Amino acid sequence: MGNTLFAIGEALIDFIPAQTGCAFEEVTAFSPKSGGAPANVCGAFTILGGSSKFITQLGDDPFGRKIAGDLARAGIDTSLVSFTDKANTALAFVSLENDGNRTFSFYRKPSADMLFSAEQVKEEWFEDAYALHFCSVSLGDFPMKDAHKKAIAYARQKGAMISFDPNLRFPLWNDKKALHDTVNEFIPMADIVKISDEELGFITGENDIKAALPKLFTGNVKLVIYTCGSEGAYAFTNNAQAFAESEKVKAVDTTGAGDGFIGSFLYALKTLNVTAEGLCDLDNAQLERCIAFSNKFCGESVKHQGAIDSYRKIEFI
Repeated sequence: MGNTLFAIGEALIDFIPAQTGCAFEEVTAFSPKSGGAPANVCGAFTILGGSSKFITQLGDDPFGRKIAGDLARAGIDTSLVSFTDKANTALAFVSLENDGNRTFSFYRKPSADMLFSAEQVKEEWFEDAYALHFCSVSLGDFPMKDAHKKAIAYARQKGAMISFDPNLRFPLWNDKKALHDTVNEFIPMADIVKISDEELGFITGENDIKAALPKLFTGNVKLVIYTCGSEGAYAFTNNAQAFAESEKVKAVDTTGAGDGFIGSFLYALKTLNVTAEGLCDLDNAQLERCIAFSNKFCGESVKHQGAIDSYRKIEFI
C-alpha cells in the first residue's frame, strides 16, 4: 500500500469578496486565495498529517507562481506541477450569500491546466500512490481529459484507490448533456464516488439516494459518499452503510468544504490502512467514524474564509 495521495486537475485563484450577501457588481474588493478542488483535497489530506502530490499545469505568470508557493507552504509536494506560457492561470471570482453559499464567475478560456496533456503524465510518478483523486472541472474536451485517463490507469496499476468527486460547475460547460455524459463516463473508473444532494438528480436522474445507488455502483465503484450539507452525510458500500450528522456551526464561507470532506475522508481511510480492495470490507461503525470525522473537519473549515486557508488539523478518533 502506498502512502501518498495524488490529485490531478485544476489549480486556480479564488477571488473572495470583501462583502457577503450582495451581487458581483456590488462587491468593492476581492482577496486572492489559492484553490481549485483537487488542490484543496491535497491540502486537507496534508494538513491532517498525510503526504500529497498535486498534478497540474499553471501559467507562467504571477498567479501561477503564487499558487505554487502557497501549495508548497501548505506542505503539498509540487514537484509534478508544470508551467506554460501558452495560457494563463485560471481565475474564479466568488460571490457569497449570507449563509456562506457561493456562486462563481470563471476566467478560463483556456487556462494553463486545460492544456496539460497525457504525454506529460509519467508512470513512475505513482510508485508510492495510496489514492488518486479527481473532479469533473478538467474533463472537458481538451487535453487534460486524456491526462486524467492516463493518470487513472497508471495509479490503478500501482494498486492505488481512485476517488472521484464530480464537483459540478455548470458555467464551465456550454453543453449540459456533455457534462452529464462525461461524469457518467468517469464514474465507473473510480473506487470511491462522492456526490452531493444538489448533484444527484442531474447525474443519476434520481432524487432519492437509495434509488440512485444502482446507477452509481457501476464498474469499479465500491463506496458511494452522499453529502447533504448541513443535513449530514451518508456512506454506502454493497455490504454496509452509515450516516453522521453535520457539525452545527455558523458558516462564514463554504468554499472548499466539499473538498475538505473528501480529503479528510481519504485521510481517515489511510489511517485505518484501508486499501482499494478493502473498501468492500468496511463495516457500519467504520464508515460512520470516517463520515463523522469529515463532518467535523468541514465544520471547522466553514468558520473561516477560503479553502486550504480554512482547513485546521483535528485528531482522527
